[in-house]
Amino acid sequence: MRSMIWAGRGRVPGKYHSYSEMRLVGYLARISVKHRIDSEEFFTSLVDAWKNKKSICENLAIECREKMQDQGVFLLTSGDGWVAQFPIPEHVLRQTNPLKELAQDMLFKEPALAKTDTEPLQIKNLRAKMKHVRVKARVLEISKPREVLTRFGSQAYVSNALIADNAESIELSLWNEQANAVSIGDVIEIENGHVAYFRGKRQLRIGRNGEINIVKDKDFPSIQQLRKTSPGLPKQL
Repeated sequence: MRSMIWAGRGRVPGKYHSYSEMRLVGYLARISVKHRIDSEEFFTSLVDAWKNKKSICENLAIECREKMQDQGVFLLTSGDGWVAQFPIPEHVLRQTNPLKELAQDMLFKEPALAKTDTEPLQIKNLRAKMKHVRVKARVLEISKPREVLTRFGSQAYVSNALIADNAESIELSLWNEQANAVSIGDVIEIENGHVAYFRGKRQLRIGRNGEINIVKDKDFPSIQQLRKTSPGLPKQL
């Protein structure tokens, strides 16, 4: 089962405290729509998990796995396995259902949230300027986040991950909380990504409508196997 990580960029609306909060609220609204759960019920269940460590919402089990620096790390699972994992600041949980408006807007676009049935592309076949790509790979390395200034004048943090499949690797750009939501060794699927050419090499990026999905695949080659079968993989970013 996949673990979804929402991504997107844009100007921070005035009603949000920060750019990251805007992204987070949009991500939570997206989950409620994808799983056809009322946004009020879903948000209330998140608050319950914050207070009591665990809660149930329709077919989702919600667990607050850790509390640190006034935020909690939440894990969502269903009967089939992982659904999502993400951090939520405490001040967001004290709001009155911040998902409502976004979830209502998304309901009109629900077909656009459906998963694609196309097979993942191999990394060796990715070319610059390709769009709407789906890739399955293992995370080999993640660089330390660095602070950048976006074109809208807001601050953000960006990391680069090295991901690989059976024959080749590519750099994946991770923004803000994306870097904390995946770990070295994870098998991930990128959906609706696009490929750019940056500083002389290909780079896989996740656009406004893209997603990273953590998948459980025992048959996917391990980091050691990938290093052995592909000795040309970079040692570090």
